[in-house]
Amino acid sequence: MTKLKTGGQRRTAPKRNFWRVPFALWISLLVGSRWGYGQVTMPADNNKKASVSEQIGITQVTVRYSRPSVNGREGKIWGALVHYGFRDLHYGTSKAAPWRAGANENTTIEFSTPVRIEGQALAAGNYGFFIAMSPDTATLIFSRVSTAWGSFYYDPKDDALRVNVPVVSLPASSERLTYQFDHQTSHSAVLALLWEKVRIPFEIQVDLQQTQLAAFRREVNQGEFYRYWQNLDMAASYCLTHTINLEEALGWSERSINPFFGEANFRTLSTYAGLLAKLHRTAAADSVMAKALPMAKVTDLFQYGYTLGQAGQAQKAFVIWKANFDKNPSHDYAILGMVMGYYVMNKKVEALKLAAFGLNKVQESGFKSYYSGLITKMQTGRSIFE
Repeated sequence: MTKLKTGGQRRTAPKRNFWRVPFALWISLLVGSRWGYGQVTMPADNNKKASVSEQIGITQVTVRYSRPSVNGREGKIWGALVHYGFRDLHYGTSKAAPWRAGANENTTIEFSTPVRIEGQALAAGNYGFFIAMSPDTATLIFSRVSTAWGSFYYDPKDDALRVNVPVVSLPASSERLTYQFDHQTSHSAVLALLWEKVRIPFEIQVDLQQTQLAAFRREVNQGEFYRYWQNLDMAASYCLTHTINLEEALGWSERSINPFFGEANFRTLSTYAGLLAKLHRTAAADSVMAKALPMAKVTDLFQYGYTLGQAGQAQKAFVIWKANFDKNPSHDYAILGMVMGYYVMNKKVEALKLAAFGLNKVQESGFKSYYSGLITKMQTGRSIFE
């Protein structure tokens, strides 16, 4: 026993039996302490972790964040729980910290390729995401540091981009903070933060053609892609359809028909001929197509006509589709091509009449659905190549 002197009296302190601490509690204290030998994964707190991803073109965009709830604090979120502007949070190194755009550790946004945020360029990468709020405007901050806890160590020297966007008021409250993608197109999407009665949207844009070309170049330089004519033809055909990068595409197309690792079939030869024509080498293009056409199947001719129509060559597309239909009048793809041929030649009545026949003839549900969508486009005067 140890003798303690308190207020002139001697008191005997009870002897503590360390091992009476419950074993499970002792283990949790040990591994949870700074000097423990490991780390226990604990259940999530009320700020649930989440992630959301969207592919824009071929660009992958991923947001990782924690989701605080309103929890009865309506009217006390903005300007109170979430401070306006930049503030000294009296912790960490930052003396002017924005909001962490979520809870707990950094909210992060990752882009697999370069993008534009509200029209401003941002390189590919993973960014810490912060927001400096005000009642009407939000300053979005993309930081090169994505591994911090909250904004306590925020430093403006790490900013990769700042963008100002309007704050939108909502009539209904969103209980948990949420990021969601809206208004998607082939080359853009709006990413919005929603919490309580506030929405903060911003547009993400990609240069789809340039990112696609960069991907093709990377893949062409790798053995597996290089080895298959289908891949080389796909890259060349993309350039042909969009009238871009024609000289490099011609090289890809030449490789696709090279007998060493390619195949001279209707698909590869027609792509090659199309590129030659785009480069104003008309005689060579005609010679290649003369070799290609006898190899074509019904579906080949349909696809070739579609490619011509998509490229704005309506008359050439019509000739191909009509020849296919004349030779194969009962084939579903020949009928579909003729429907499109009439439409691109401004023969809407004939196109709709034949489309109704084709819709009734086909059996496969996906084909019927395609016909229904096509008829709607033609009735409303829209492009059939959308």
